[in-house]
Amino acid sequence: MWGAPAEPADSYYEVRPECTDVPETKFKIRPGKTLSVRKWQAAFAPDGQLDIGKTLGRIHRGGIHPTIRGEVWEFLLGCFDPRSTYEEREQLRMERREHYDKWKTVCREIFPVIGSGQFITAPVITEDGQPIQDPLVLQEADNAGNKGPLDKRIINWLLLLHQIGLDVKRTDRSLVFYEKQENLAKLWDILSVYAWIDTDVGYCQGMSDLCSPMIILLENEADAFWCFERMMRRMRGNFRCTESSVGVESQLSHLAMVTQVIDPKLHQHLETLGGGDYLFAVRMLMVLFRREFSFCDSLYLWEMMWALEYDPDLFYLYEEPTLSLEESKMRSRSMRHYGKFERENMKIKSDEAPLPISVFLVASVLKEKSTKLLQEARGLDDVVKILNDITGSLDAKKACNEAIKLHKKYLKKVEEGKK
Repeated sequence: MWGAPAEPADSYYEVRPECTDVPETKFKIRPGKTLSVRKWQAAFAPDGQLDIGKTLGRIHRGGIHPTIRGEVWEFLLGCFDPRSTYEEREQLRMERREHYDKWKTVCREIFPVIGSGQFITAPVITEDGQPIQDPLVLQEADNAGNKGPLDKRIINWLLLLHQIGLDVKRTDRSLVFYEKQENLAKLWDILSVYAWIDTDVGYCQGMSDLCSPMIILLENEADAFWCFERMMRRMRGNFRCTESSVGVESQLSHLAMVTQVIDPKLHQHLETLGGGDYLFAVRMLMVLFRREFSFCDSLYLWEMMWALEYDPDLFYLYEEPTLSLEESKMRSRSMRHYGKFERENMKIKSDEAPLPISVFLVASVLKEKSTKLLQEARGLDDVVKILNDITGSLDAKKACNEAIKLHKKYLKKVEEGKK
């Protein structure tokens, strides 16, 4: 109701009382601005087709009400086509749940701790495939029998499981939700199954931070898995590593390029300090500011980013990867179904993939701290300290708005440079 007071959202993600050092949440549920249950339901036709254009601006202005966040995210991340019916989505959901259960069954047959409500934090196998006879390991993996010689894929996967477990124990430990062993085990199961199916990426530190909100927002484990899998479609490039490079390096080089255009003085200063590779920004890009914001504010930031970048053909680009960009665009009829940031990118006449909004978000933080960095940073340690000090002080909406402004400024300067 218009005129009603803003409601704090912290009660939906309860923090353990002894955790007093968590960043303060700035996000509030604002009547008339936040996407409410009523407004969300009103965006659907009787057969279930969603007019997503009605919701994108509202998400950007005021975020999503926590009670519907999970189901809205499924659309923002491309799990479902907004033009699908209720019946089509239900059928697809059932098929995906079956698919996940099959993968999980395969994993459980290899390592029976999967799906048991437990998880491991100690290695169970050596790099050459021999089981570890350590008493702690045997205690943690007492269900996992040795099934003889293992192939390389199984060995590589088993080597990841304890690392996933160690990260699960550290993820969002301030939340009451993770006081329950079953929720920790669910997070471990999803990450373990994902590591099994994505042999290219497997598991890397930081992925637990991206997955954690999914199991909090979506009660069904398979639904949470598919939401995470769709998010990884966007993010997996950051986690892909070769012997010579780390995936996130390409985004870091894009960040350097953007900063050089919009704040050349700062870029030059960072280069002089030996920070021209922008490695100090790795964490912000890898886990999308999870450490810089409270849990609730980081969810608000993510949904604003996804609403701004939204492409209504995302579902088809994921489901039918052979479809060309031109063919997929022909499916859409109205520009208002695209996010504001995506609309700007569509104006660019270029064969290169557009830069993600996350790069401009980090650039906006650097821009905001430019004066302090220029005046006080005398080495890379100072740069890291200044950027660490932003934890809890950033405003998600302001950061997104600044990112949009920088994006426009960057595109304008690049165009001017071509003339």
